[in-house]
This record gives sequence, C-alpha cells and structure tokens, in this order.
Amino acid sequence: MTSTSMGTLEDCLYLDGNNLSTLKVYDAVRNSTKLAISESVEFRIKSSHQLLNKFIKDNRIIYGVNTSMGGFVNWLIPGEYAQELQENLISAVATNVGPHLEDRVVRATMLARLNSLSRGSSAISLENFNKLLEIYNAGILPCIPSKGSLGASGDLGPLACIALVATGKWKAKYEGETLPGKIALERAGIEPMILSYKEGLSLINGTSAMVGLASILIEEAITLIKTYDVISCLSFEGLKVKKKPFNPIVHRQKPHPGQLQTAENIWNLLEDSLMAVDEKSIERELQKYQKSTPTATESPIEDAYSIRCTPQIIGPIRDSLKSIRSIIKNELNSSNDNPLVLCEANDVFHNGHFHGQYISMAMDHLAISLTTLSNLSDRRIDRFMDKHNSNNLPAFLCLEKPGIRLGLMGGQFMATSLTAENRSLCTPLSIQSLTSTGDFQDIVSLGLIAARRAKELYDNTAYVIAFELLCGAQAAEIRGDKDLSSATRCVFDQVRQIVPYLSTDQCLTDYLENLANLIKTGELLKKVEEIVGELSF
Repeated sequence: MTSTSMGTLEDCLYLDGNNLSTLKVYDAVRNSTKLAISESVEFRIKSSHQLLNKFIKDNRIIYGVNTSMGGFVNWLIPGEYAQELQENLISAVATNVGPHLEDRVVRATMLARLNSLSRGSSAISLENFNKLLEIYNAGILPCIPSKGSLGASGDLGPLACIALVATGKWKAKYEGETLPGKIALERAGIEPMILSYKEGLSLINGTSAMVGLASILIEEAITLIKTYDVISCLSFEGLKVKKKPFNPIVHRQKPHPGQLQTAENIWNLLEDSLMAVDEKSIERELQKYQKSTPTATESPIEDAYSIRCTPQIIGPIRDSLKSIRSIIKNELNSSNDNPLVLCEANDVFHNGHFHGQYISMAMDHLAISLTTLSNLSDRRIDRFMDKHNSNNLPAFLCLEKPGIRLGLMGGQFMATSLTAENRSLCTPLSIQSLTSTGDFQDIVSLGLIAARRAKELYDNTAYVIAFELLCGAQAAEIRGDKDLSSATRCVFDQVRQIVPYLSTDQCLTDYLENLANLIKTGELLKKVEEIVGELSF
C-alpha cells in the first residue's frame, strides 16, 4: 500500500475510482479525512501515462496533447510547447467570479477529481497525481469563485483554480490564512507541479465541482427528509389528526417504495401517541349525528391533503432522492475528462464524458423535491394559523391576549415568503443551454449552477420546516404535551431547549436560525433515533 497522507494508513479513505459513495464524500470532507491510494491504483495511473507517451512518440494526433483546445481545436501544436500549452490552458479558463465556494465544497471537489484520476484513464503522471493528493491531505484549500462554470467541458473555471494553486499560482487558504498559492505550497513542503502533455487538461476537464457539491447536498437532503418524518408526527399530534391513513397495510396497495417507507416511519413514530386521533372514536361520534336528513358536523371523517396525503407526497421525494444519489455515485466513480487513454483498449478515445447533464438534471430533480417539501410544510403551517382548520387551536397559536398579541403570524410571513422564493427558483437549469467557444461548446449543462441553486433551495426549505417545528411544539403545549409519543416527546424537548413556550410576542429570528441548524446538522434526528432506532430511508 502507498500513501502520501499524514497519519496512519488505517485512518485514510482509499481511492480507487470505483467505490466512492456520496456518504463517504460527506463524511470525509466533514472530518478532514486523509486520502490514500493502493499500489494497484498507482500502477493504473502510471500505465495510462506511459501509454500516452508511446502515442506521442508514434505521432498520434490527440486533442489537448498536440492540438490546441476549445475554439482553437483545429491548431496543431509542436511538442516543445507542451508545458506552455497546459499552463496557458489553466490560466485562460480560470475566470470564475463571485463569492468563493465554502471550504467543504472545495474539499469535496478535490476529492472527486482525485477519485476520477485514480481510475487510471486520464494519463496524468503519478508524480503530479501524488502532489494533488498531498495538497488535499495538507489541508490547502484553493480559493474557488462560485460563478461562471458552463458545466461542459466540465467545471473548467473552478478546477482551474485548483490546478493554478498546484502549479504555485493563484491563492489558497492554509492554516487559517489566505496566501498566494506558491507560499501555501512552500509552507506545506510541496513542490509545485510541472505540467506536461495533457496534464492541465486532466486536472480541469471534468465534472468534479458540481459532483462534489451534489454529494454533500444529497446526503443533507436525505437527512432532511428523515427529519421531516419526525417533524410531521409532531405536527400531526398538534393538529390532532387521524392516524389510520398511515397504516402500512393500506399503503401496500400502492406499490411505491418511498410511499410505503414514509407511512411506516410515521406509523411507528406515532405508535404510543395519545394525542393522534383514533379514527374509530370519530366514527362513533359522528354516528350520534345520523338523522333522516343531511346533517353538518364539526368532525370530518378525513383530514386535509397536506396531512392525509403525506406518504403520497413525501414518497416520490424519497424515491427521487434515491435515484439522484445513484446518479451522483456513478458520476463520482467515472472518468470524466477528454481524451481518455485506456490501457485495456491500447487506444486513446476522444469523448464527451466531461458533460455534466446527468448532474444538472439530478440537481433540477432535487430542486423540485425541495420545493415540493416547502409547499407541503407551508400548507401545514397555514392550518396551524387558521383556527377554522386546526381542530380548535387558537388563531395564530396565540392563546394569551389574542388581538393585543399577534402570536405566530409573523413567522408565517417568513415561511410563505421562502416557499414563494423556492417556487421562483425552481425553473430547470439543465435546459438553459447557450452556445459558447465559437460554437464548439454548443450545448452545455450548467450543472454547477443547478447544484448551487439546489443548495439555496435546501437552506430555504430548512427555515420553512423549522417554523413548522416551532408551531408543532407550540400547539402540543397548548393541548397538553403529556400525550405526545416517545419520539415526538424527544423532539419537543429539543425544541424547548431552544424556544420557550411563546406567551409573549417576540422576535423569532434567532429561534428559527437555531432550529434550522438543529435540523440541518442532523442532531434532532440523531437524538430521536437513539430512542426509536434508525429511521429507514
């Protein structure tokens, strides 16, 4: 085994280009896990590089090796310009602008690029691969402006920022400082890369920025959905809804796995609840009203769609997230640059693997899922606010001094605003292609934009469901929280550590920020699962 990491080999995540998962990426960038490769991966990387050198000696015409690139694809470039061509490439495309990507996204981007290169199809030298590995393990984080990637030919601009730092240029964060790339490398004891044939292209021509961000997002979204199962149960108790529609028996009649899983989670979480309503008791009450003429009652036999159809709404989100996760995993474990030098075929292949349409469309589907979730939460919030739809809760959950006080009215302003914002953001980005590069890149994916947009939707949605969580706790206490289930009691107690019972009007902003953080970090879900066991996804 070989490694350029700091620490023991057992502490490392081994990359082989085939077995990286989104969860491994998420955990690695969160925990600053060191990376390593095996001798067999070393052999693959060296073999591809050696095969490229053979093709160069055989005078093969290869894109980005002895031709120029992009709109200058028709230019043949003599071998003595190899280093200059590669250095010019990374300098020319490093044109992103705007706020920098957050540190964990930079780490995920570098990890994804290293995993792709470890497949041994990109013809980078082992020496330069190991330098990139050392840069990652040293904790050097290139500064990557977030805006400007077309997503084909891959994330050129973001990855070029990494390549520039690797060659001693641009700027990077290291040990708490932002430094020139050359200084960061010197302090870490790493010599700058010297690029040869195709190596600049190997470093930047791929989907690694969009797939790095997507890997983090999908794991966060999965945690969000599992957490929402729990929040839903507290809302259901606060609104005194009927439990029977969540019985898994009926959901087996519609064979969508996500729907059944959602119903099973809710059914199990409400198992010992005394606040959720037994439908039979409603039926017995309604039988008293039966007369020879039509009679209106105050207790309908069914709840509204935002309650009763929860498995049918969250189910498709669950199934979609599973598909998205699979797509991201496939992209993580792909050779996604051009050309590829394949030893098993003893040939070089010009291709379009850098195109990010898979990730772009997956992020559009994630955007739809998150917007759907915020729509659902917004409707439940409205039921909490409306005394006519809440099973006798006070308007705006304002029990004390209504009219003099406004209760939780202001919180609904925020939730409705962000839900509307999510809808406005949900226009698909994967179809927004514009031609570029002298009509050479004539259809592009905009995958990184789609991933960035999904991140914004995720943050908005967390705030919306944080307010629903606040409402659920307020409603439960108004009714008498002693009747909560074991699971929702745990949720209620966590909320009460952050937000008191609101008998006075006050600014909710800090409460909502802290509740959103409780949801996004997974802490709320973790404590519930310590009681009921891990929820299935």
